[in-house]
Amino acid sequence: MLAQFARKNARIVGVSRDSVESHRKFKTKYSIPFTLLADTESKLYDAFGAEKRSTFLIGADGTIVKVWPKVSVEGHGQDVLDSL
Repeated sequence: MLAQFARKNARIVGVSRDSVESHRKFKTKYSIPFTLLADTESKLYDAFGAEKRSTFLIGADGTIVKVWPKVSVEGHGQDVLDSL
C-alpha cells in the first residue's frame, strides 16, 4: 500500500523500543521500504503516551490528527489510508 500512501503525500515511519541493529535486521528480513526509528529510551513512546502497536496520524503542521491506540494489523493500512 506504500504507493497509495505516497499518492496522498503521506510518509510512514515505524518506531519501536528495539535497537538500531534489531531494526536493521527486521527491515532487511521483511523488505521494509520505510524509515524505522529506534526509541530505545522510550522518549517518543512517553511523549505520545503510546503502548504497544499504536498508530498516530500526524498532520503536515505537526499536530496529531487521529490515534489508533491498539492496532490489529489486518485491515489497518486501509483504515489509516481512508483517514487521510
